[in-house]
Amino acid sequence: MDTFTETTLATSVILAENLRHSMLWALIVGVILAFLLGAGMGGNDVANAFGTSVGSGVLTVVKAYILASIFETLGAVLVGWSVTDTMRKGVVDVEQYIGNPKELMLGQIAILGGCASWLLMATLFRMPVSTTHSIVGATIGFSVVLRGFQGIRWMKIVNIVSSWVLSPVLSGTVSVILYIIVDISVLRRKHPLECGLRALPLFYFVCITFNAFMVTYDGSRLLNFDKIPIWGAVLISISCGLIAALFVQFISKPRIRRRIQESSAMRNVAFGPELEMGQARNGKKDLGGEVNCLREKSFLSWILPQSHRKDDEQTIKLFSTIQVFTACFAGFAHGANDVRFQSTSYCTEYSPSVWACGYLVIGLSGQLVQICPKSIQQAVSPSSLALP
Repeated sequence: MDTFTETTLATSVILAENLRHSMLWALIVGVILAFLLGAGMGGNDVANAFGTSVGSGVLTVVKAYILASIFETLGAVLVGWSVTDTMRKGVVDVEQYIGNPKELMLGQIAILGGCASWLLMATLFRMPVSTTHSIVGATIGFSVVLRGFQGIRWMKIVNIVSSWVLSPVLSGTVSVILYIIVDISVLRRKHPLECGLRALPLFYFVCITFNAFMVTYDGSRLLNFDKIPIWGAVLISISCGLIAALFVQFISKPRIRRRIQESSAMRNVAFGPELEMGQARNGKKDLGGEVNCLREKSFLSWILPQSHRKDDEQTIKLFSTIQVFTACFAGFAHGANDVRFQSTSYCTEYSPSVWACGYLVIGLSGQLVQICPKSIQQAVSPSSLALP
């Protein structure tokens, strides 16, 4: 190695070390703002996953906090790496800031500060807002101020904005399909509880298999999951799904059945046995007896649930257990997507790691967990199962 090369390398090391010391304050401020952003995200977005469970009385707020912290962290660590890369490099071309690292770091501070302020203010006024919109808008804003419209990758932004339009449409479609399947295969049956118990292992198998595949196929680089081939991801996913289904079939299902029967027995002792349809409290027949409502014989009327139908109480208790399960995986998906947005700006300043993701999720609060389901929609257990 010649003298010129040695001198150049030594100069670069000295400059990098000086930059690190001079911008240490930016790292500290970034950590604090990332924590505040996590609090704002928790106050708003966690309600999307656990609000229905809290609003319907299935979970207490404290239990929702605990489950949200666990599954949001797992989603961010196991699946959220690709989202971080998209936000770090996909929206703005970071090569525009080569030679000016201070500008890039200050821009990330501005992103964290702006998003944290907006989300905390929205949470204070009890307004459910989108973290994705805030992060993308703040990223574009700081780049426009520093570099104008140069370096902004508009096609990537178009793809992101398109997802904002497609997401509610696709989510609504999937929710409708899931509810129709549950309604036809379980709720309309003569013995809905037994049908629901039979479908329980299949439901867990599909859900666990899908989520395990999302984790293992092109997964987190932090845990080297991205090196697993597709056949390995499929094998691992199916194995996890089968284990979950067997566990539910032979361990969880008998306990759920016994708990529901005990709850129904206690209810009958407290309120007396339920009367047959048309039987009055005084032992006499009601004048109307059983009323059969005539409905149009059309495909739409066959698919739509009957408005006058009374749901079986035991079946509702069964769906309450499933609702907690779906809420956990909704939190997992939220952690994989939105919680990683929280770490994007911080990871631009500092290399990402598992402990950093865990720290950032500590900031999750839950003010809107109580607000969202009660002010927007009072969810009932069977229908909220289908909520994405």
